[in-house]
Amino acid sequence: MRKNGRRFEVVQMDVFASRPLEGNQLAVFTDARGLNDEEMQALAREMNLSETTFILPRDAAVERERGVQVRIFTTQEELPFAGHPTLGTAFVLRDGNGASEISLDLKVGKIPVRFTASDDKPVFGEMRQRDPEFGAVHNREEVARVVGIETKDLDENLPIQTVSTGVPFTITPLRSLAVLRSLPFDAKRGVEYLKRTGGNLFYFVSRKTANPKARLQARMIFYNGEDPATGSAAGCATAWMLAHGVIQPEEQALIEQGIEMKRPSQIFVRASRPNKSEKEAKTSERKSENKSNQDNGVVNVRVGGNAVEVMRAEVII
Repeated sequence: MRKNGRRFEVVQMDVFASRPLEGNQLAVFTDARGLNDEEMQALAREMNLSETTFILPRDAAVERERGVQVRIFTTQEELPFAGHPTLGTAFVLRDGNGASEISLDLKVGKIPVRFTASDDKPVFGEMRQRDPEFGAVHNREEVARVVGIETKDLDENLPIQTVSTGVPFTITPLRSLAVLRSLPFDAKRGVEYLKRTGGNLFYFVSRKTANPKARLQARMIFYNGEDPATGSAAGCATAWMLAHGVIQPEEQALIEQGIEMKRPSQIFVRASRPNKSEKEAKTSERKSENKSNQDNGVVNVRVGGNAVEVMRAEVII
């Protein structure tokens, strides 16, 4: 057994799940001070999960003001924001102090995560994401061709639209659960299409669900395979649902994901309509940035769930 080298604690979490071996896996390095960018990327490849996060502790006063600095890596690149890494890392930071709120300082800015604890239920964490920016509404026939389905397989009552709460996703509503389960999607072809149209990744959703308590069942297929729970995409879908009347303001809805890949995940979401002062502030902000005012209809996007620790280890490099 090798004893020499630098040692870094890593915790593995299952996020958007209340039981081990469900939800989305996440590796969290609890103190990444001393690691450079290349080493973080190499460690993310070593973990070989969809994302790995690196906590960079700072002075307590700085953390109170700006949040705990965290960097997020896939096996291929650093991300400015991602949902399940934000929630899972906040759970790790909360461990031992029982804080009611943890703020993370990410590349997109400060993201707060609030916790609710009770004696008879697992701890629940809920992050507030950035206010959404609504992008292009896509042509149904073209999307059907890119995805490899027929136009009739899309939900004719809802638009295909790109939305961002930090990372853009193209919310693509499908007609049925059967279509969702049998997607023949070519991720490479999808990425090429979205690059041309200002998107990033497709988030496929169905209002027909296996669980009658769920509002949507979702799938997200990307370059590294399929994701069992995509909190950033769920935030975009929340804004999209409220904007198009699928949910009401402040209604908490359940999105289930990962069913097809046997990593069931439960993502609880809600959002608000702006009050008068918020609407005026957002309108002024968008005018100053020369942006469309169509984004003002949804604020306070929140995405939450549970997380469980499944492994704690030490990496030596």
